[in-house]
Amino acid sequence: MATSTLDWSKCLSVESIPGKRSGAWVFRDTRTPVSVVFDNLEVGASIDEIMEWFHLSREQVVAVIEFAARSLDAPPPFQAVHGRNANTLR
Repeated sequence: MATSTLDWSKCLSVESIPGKRSGAWVFRDTRTPVSVVFDNLEVGASIDEIMEWFHLSREQVVAVIEFAARSLDAPPPFQAVHGRNANTLR
């Protein structure tokens, strides 16, 4: 999953601070990148394993998974093309 394509600034469980992990999105008050959850789930790790390996709580892990799921379910933003609704140009 491309975690960089989501607007993580709207997820209260994470933060991005310049100079902390090069500004990558990390779990709030940690140095653990959000991407470790998705990278490890992708290769078959369980939530319990991720919690153990990265010292995260279930609430932290579930919060980023749920945020990503809600973000992917959101309708695409309205796009105008030359002053017209892009959907009416078909």
